[in-house]
Formats: sequence, structure tokens, C-alpha cells
Amino acid sequence: MDYKSAGVDIEAGYRSVELMKTYVKETMRPEVLGGLGGFSGAFSLAGCKNMEDPVLLSGTDGVGTKIKLAFLLDRHDTIGIDAVAMCVNDVACAGGEPLFFLDYIACGKNYPEKIAAIVKGVAEGCRQSDCALIGGETAEHPGLMPEDEYDLAGFSVGVVDRKDIVTGEHVRGGDVIIGMASSGVHSNGFSLVRKVFEMSRESLEIYYEELKTTLGEALLAPTRIYVHALKAVRQAGVTVKACSHITGGGFYENIPRMLPEGKRAVIEKNSYEIPAIFKLLARTGNIDEKMMYNTYNMGIGMMLVLDPADVDTAVEAIRSAGDRPYVIGHIEDGQKGVTLC
Repeated sequence: MDYKSAGVDIEAGYRSVELMKTYVKETMRPEVLGGLGGFSGAFSLAGCKNMEDPVLLSGTDGVGTKIKLAFLLDRHDTIGIDAVAMCVNDVACAGGEPLFFLDYIACGKNYPEKIAAIVKGVAEGCRQSDCALIGGETAEHPGLMPEDEYDLAGFSVGVVDRKDIVTGEHVRGGDVIIGMASSGVHSNGFSLVRKVFEMSRESLEIYYEELKTTLGEALLAPTRIYVHALKAVRQAGVTVKACSHITGGGFYENIPRMLPEGKRAVIEKNSYEIPAIFKLLARTGNIDEKMMYNTYNMGIGMMLVLDPADVDTAVEAIRSAGDRPYVIGHIEDGQKGVTLC
């Protein structure tokens, strides 16, 4: 009797590490100490010496049941981007710079090429956010989940000078709300998505003219990472008064999180074009409008609150970073919450 006969292949684990080393290496920053394979990841904070009061920020998340689509399509090289995005966007939302990321992959059986493909996506997400992938864990759990399935989660650590933390406390009536375009459904609401659409490979590979792609490709599109856009806004000299990452809970849950008491966000629904995937989802599932806005990002993945005088500068900075900004609303005095009109 040995460990392999019990369902855990140590040699496969070694091969997984060898296959992913190239991807991990591409994410390295000068602050990373040591290499892949240690018991912990080390990251120098010497670069924070110029901050008056450096504060560490952290974010952790997974990709939820979106991972089921990766199984069905046998496509594993993008889901890692989602895992990174869900964490680093939260860190950036507070005004921070993501520094490093660690992932955790639990699988029924370790297929080295599949694990390497997952980590390739994680590394791509780290590259997009200038975040080092300094460690992780792949755990083979025979009997806990089917051999062909896995789950993926991770966390990121970032830093910000205390005086630059985005808190929302200075939001005032008359401030402007800018939204940044999402890449689609991102990584939220997939339990409902899987109820609406038939979850088979044949169904996911159907081409929809309105989507200009297959249903599977539209749904599997990785979560947009907004780290560079938010950094560009800061570097342009704009003060971000409040910021909201639009994730699970959509507009109704996430927008109030960035507001102080006595301030209400007014969002103009016609200020931007809602992506076709949401229209198809609502129509096919007969989902009412409020539920859509209470579940999905509806085409806006990140929102910023700014002084009206800073809007033009911020819009240009966001565009220069490769993102699409829209002026989507404003702040009013009133009960804390959100009004869609």
C-alpha cells in the first residue's frame, strides 16, 4: 500500500510544479525573495519606505460555479484570471497597489497539464495587475470531489499610504459617478446562469449573432482587471472619493457599500449600452429588471465617485489605460442607497 494507491500521486504534483514554473516566473517583481518551492513566499516591503503610513490591504475570493463551464468546455486557461481579478480589484478599490497573490487549487485528481493551464491563467491575471504570484497550493483530494473536477481560490495583498485610502467619507451631493465597462458576466451569478441556459457542451458551443460569439465564450470571458485604470486615475492627480467593485449583489448591494450615510447614488440606466449577454440572459430566463441589477454587473464592473471638475481628466486617464469609461450618474443627499432611473 502506498499514497498513490490511495489516490494521491506525488509525482504528478512534482510535474505540475515543473510545468507551471515558466508562467510563475513571468509574474516576478524585484521585491520577491527566493523562488518557487519554498514553504512560504517572501516579499520585501523596502519599497514602502517612502510612504508616510503604509497600510496593508488584502482580498480573497474564488470563482464560484463559473468553474462548471470550464469543466464542460474543457477550457482551463482563463478561469485563473477570474480568481486574481476578484481579489486585486477589491484591493485596488481601496486605493491600493496589489503586491502579490497566492492561489489554492483543490482537485479530485492531479492532471499536471490541467493544473498548469489553470496556473497559466492565474499568472496572466497577475501579469495584468502587476502582481507577483509568489506561492500557492495544489491539493489532491480523492473521494472529496470527482476526479475531473477542481476548485480554485486565492488571495492578494496590497499596500496603500493611509492618507490615500479610498473611504467614501468625502462624498458630497453633486459628485459624479463614472462606470468602467465590464467584460461580461465576470464571476458572479452563475448559479442563476446555469438555471437559465442548458449546461451542455453542445449548448455552450452554439453561436449567437447578437453575442458575436458562442454562448460558452461569452460566459467564460474572464473578469476585467481594473488595477491599471485606477492607477492611471491616481497618477493623473484625480482624487477618487469612493469606489465600488460591482460583484455579486450587483448595483443594489455594492453601490451603497461605497457611500456614507445621507448620500444616495442616482444611476442613469441609458447612459451606456448594456452588453448583449445580459439582454439574452434576462430574455431567456424571464428575469425581471430589478433582479438583473441585483445579481449582475450589467456591463459596469467598477464605479468611481469624483468631483465634477475631475471628470474629464479621469475619463481620459481610464481610456489611456485601455478601459471604457461612462458617466453614469451622480450623488444626491438623501437616504443611503441607490436609485436607477
